[in-house]
Amino acid sequence: MSTQPRGPVDSSRIPRYAGPATFARLPRLDEVGGKADVAVVGVPFDSGVSYRPGARFGGNAIREASRLLRPYNPAQDASPFALAQVADAGDIAANPFNINEAVETIEAAADELIGNGSRLMTLGGDHTIALPLLRSVAKKHGPVALLHFDAHLDTWDTYFGAEYTHGTPFRRAVEEGILDTEALSHVGTRGPLYGKQDLDDDAKMGFGIVTSADVYRRGADEVADQLRQRIGDRPLYISIDIDVLDPAHAPGTGTPEAGGMTSRELLEIIRGLSSCNLVSADVVEVAPAYDHAEITSVAASHTAYELTTIMSRQIAQAKGK
Repeated sequence: MSTQPRGPVDSSRIPRYAGPATFARLPRLDEVGGKADVAVVGVPFDSGVSYRPGARFGGNAIREASRLLRPYNPAQDASPFALAQVADAGDIAANPFNINEAVETIEAAADELIGNGSRLMTLGGDHTIALPLLRSVAKKHGPVALLHFDAHLDTWDTYFGAEYTHGTPFRRAVEEGILDTEALSHVGTRGPLYGKQDLDDDAKMGFGIVTSADVYRRGADEVADQLRQRIGDRPLYISIDIDVLDPAHAPGTGTPEAGGMTSRELLEIIRGLSSCNLVSADVVEVAPAYDHAEITSVAASHTAYELTTIMSRQIAQAKGK
C-alpha cells in the first residue's frame, strides 16, 4: 500500500451520480492492493428477521446514499480518507437458506479482513450479523466493550427454537464470553416488551440501558459523557440498528418503534465518542423497500461516515501522523 491513501473519486470531474456506488465513492479493496486500514464491507443477509424482510438490500442502499458524502468532516475536524486508507471491500455472500452456515461464512470473511489489518465498517443486513462480527473482533482484541444503539434489547433467547436471529445476537455473545460485561450498554431502547423478565435477564448479562427518553431529557452531550466513562480505554465495538431512530427519521427498517431518537442526536452521541478506542462497527437493519426519499439510507450513510472518521483519526494517531 502506498504511503498516501487513495481517496474518493473527484466529484468536480465526475458527477456524483455517475459510476459505481462504492461507499463514499471510495476505491474498491482490490484497487488498493487488497489491504485497507478501514474496510467498508456489506453483508446482504436478512434471513434472521422476525417481522419485515428487506435488509439484505440495505448495504447497497447505504452506498447509493453515500454518494453525497464529502472528504472533510467539519464536526470532527478531520479528513478521514486522507488520514487512513479506507476502501470498499464489497459484500460477504452468505447462504440465505441456512442461518448457521451464514453465521460461519460471515465470521470467516471478517477473520480474513481483520487478519489483513483492517478495522471493519460493516453495512447490514439484519442484526444477526453482529454475532459473527463480534466473534472475529474478539479473536484479535479479546472480550470487547459494546455500545448497542437500538430500539430493542436483542438479548432474547430464541425465536421458534432458533438461536441465531436478529433478536438474539448479544445474548449469544455474552454466553460465548466475547463481550466485556463491565462495559455493555444499550442506547435508544423503547417500546413494549414481552415482560419485565426481559429487563431482568438483560441486567444479569451486564447491560446498562440509556432509553430514547433518557437521551431526550438529558441530551446528547451528557449521554456521550456517561458512555465514555463506562467504556474507558477498552477496545470498543459499536453496533447500530437504524431503528434506534424514530420512524420519522428512519422509516425504512424492519421493526419500527415510535418515540425514537433523531438523526441529529445519534450523530452527536457518536461524535462524543471520538476518544474511545473504536476497533470496528456496524450499521444494520436498513430496509430500503420501506424507505421514502432515501431518508433512512442517508441517515445510515452519515452514521457510517462518523464511525469511519473516528477509526481513521485513531489509526493516524497510532501511526504518528
